[in-house]
Amino acid sequence: MKKRLNRKNLASLGMQLMLLGAGSSTAANALADTAKNPSKNDENTLAIGAGAAFGPRYSGSDQNTAGPVLALDYATPGGFFASTMRGIGYGSTAGAFNYSAALGYRGSRQEKDESSFGFSSGSTRLRGMGEIKGSAIAILSAGYTPLEWLNLSVTADLALSQKDNGNAFHFGVSSPFYAADKDKLTLAATASVGDSKYMQTYYGVSALQSANSGYAAFKPKSGLYEVSASLGWDHQFDKNWTLHALAGATRLQGDAAKSPIARRRLAPNAAVYVTYSY
Repeated sequence: MKKRLNRKNLASLGMQLMLLGAGSSTAANALADTAKNPSKNDENTLAIGAGAAFGPRYSGSDQNTAGPVLALDYATPGGFFASTMRGIGYGSTAGAFNYSAALGYRGSRQEKDESSFGFSSGSTRLRGMGEIKGSAIAILSAGYTPLEWLNLSVTADLALSQKDNGNAFHFGVSSPFYAADKDKLTLAATASVGDSKYMQTYYGVSALQSANSGYAAFKPKSGLYEVSASLGWDHQFDKNWTLHALAGATRLQGDAAKSPIARRRLAPNAAVYVTYSY
């Protein structure tokens, strides 16, 4: 078995770990990012990671939370992958282009201070809003690397169950602008667009929810709802062990920022964790 994964894969995996743990809706619905730079290793690879992450309790929350990060990512040279972060699917490359398709899961949102795998999935400030049930999703991704230091990507996050939760689309750009023997720095930014069902589910307030929660009724339109930016640092101790640290911020846009449940437009997020690669 090959001793380590492609470093691009690990950096991308780190981004998803951080954002998922931090409660960012962009990242929570962009699990397939790790498949955009599939490993070119000629043997099976396995990465195990653990650490901690910090961020808002839910998208728009003014409360922060922290919890553990755990990851398991397995990939074959043929393109198959099975991962706690990016789901189960297939990814490959064609020159400067890459693509992937996977089955994943979009988490629930509770109306109480509920924790799932150590992280918040809701807040008592959502009391009366009801539960948003988790859903199975299809994650379709495509990417283009016109230059060694520039990666462009698009990801579709499509609900397969709980279809009323809606669909989201994420447009990303990243740049590994510094690389040395043991260190790498990467800047990344993402813009996310939701359809009308997605916006109503996560940022809207129906008449019934308004009566139960006290929030004013609100019906958001489809469109841009969030932008995020982050800086990632990877430090490789040896051929097996790598430290990942990320810090960033997410800002609500458009009708999402106007939502009665959005108590904060700009939220920080961060993570630090270690991976061991076989």
